Amino acid sequence: MLDIHSATAPSQHNVHGLERVSSLAGGALMFSKGLRHGGLVGLLQMVVGGLAVARGVSGHCSTKAWWQRHRQEYQRLRADIERSAAELEALKASADAATQGVTVTGKDPLAGS
Repeated sequence: MLDIHSATAPSQHNVHGLERVSSLAGGALMFSKGLRHGGLVGLLQMVVGGLAVARGVSGHCSTKAWWQRHRQEYQRLRADIERSAAELEALKASADAATQGVTVTGKDPLAGS
């Protein structure tokens, strides 16, 4: 049985406030619409409505948790790429400064004349 009042549950809550109320209201509406409609479409509406109500009651959405984990990973990778780009720009500036005033003759000094 789902215990929404347990002390460990708040750490898993990722649906809050208006989003939670919307899940409850929208789920109840979808469930009742499915009951009135009947048939396979009505059954699907009842299932979706029931899932939305469960999401609102529990305050947890596994799909949202999955997206949040992957979004954090995306943001970490983006920060790594931006840091690498800044390092590359610094290396390019350093290389440009090191070659300033150098003339390239096209002769390889190690090749021997």
